[in-house]
Amino acid sequence: MITNQHDAANVPDRYTPSVADVAEAVFDILYLTFDLVAGIVFFAGAAGRPVFVLFGLLTFLLGAGDAFHLVPRIMRALRGSDERTKARLGLGLQVSSITMTAFYVLLYYIWRALFPQMSLPLAAPVIIWVTALARIAVCLSPSNNWQHAEGNVRLSALRNGIFALTGLVLIALFALSGNAGGLGLWRMSLAIAISFACYVPVTIWSRSHPQVGMLMIPKTCAYVWMIAMGLQLMVRMA
Repeated sequence: MITNQHDAANVPDRYTPSVADVAEAVFDILYLTFDLVAGIVFFAGAAGRPVFVLFGLLTFLLGAGDAFHLVPRIMRALRGSDERTKARLGLGLQVSSITMTAFYVLLYYIWRALFPQMSLPLAAPVIIWVTALARIAVCLSPSNNWQHAEGNVRLSALRNGIFALTGLVLIALFALSGNAGGLGLWRMSLAIAISFACYVPVTIWSRSHPQVGMLMIPKTCAYVWMIAMGLQLMVRMA
């Protein structure tokens, strides 16, 4: 998920990937494989427990959505870029933006399933659903120019500003539940915070400063951590 710039016009007839390109491809393949295996483990070990069914859905949704973006990135890293790859990358960004939003809605219901005893103001689920639906609606707009490198700066700021509100509510919820039940899921709030702290600068500065795209690596690791916490929880509750 390292950001590299490949211009189709400059791709030689015999494209040779750099070490960074290969490293990106390997990282993305390992990440997608982890999502697939983790999703299978959740469903295999759920034993009808709703929270782990939700974790399985969340994991498969995350991996499937990211695959729309990462598979073209892997192809670009290993084979170079062309117009078809650029189009697939644009579609992949749109799909992954939508599935990432749904990821946090499912994470809310995981929190609710784990801490049913905790009182919750009505505003919290309302904010989560309103911001999620609003972001998805913005993501579906053709005005985002997903197929073009320049995109739409205003809509990017809008959809990611809305997304940040969703994240803030989830951070607050997992911080509020703390170490209830000895589950240690206060760490989920830290993982969410890290993912947003890495994601937001990329959305703002990656076009003018491509090296900022390197922050997508710790962002992805934060998602892996979230899923790993679910796997650890399933082992503890077996």
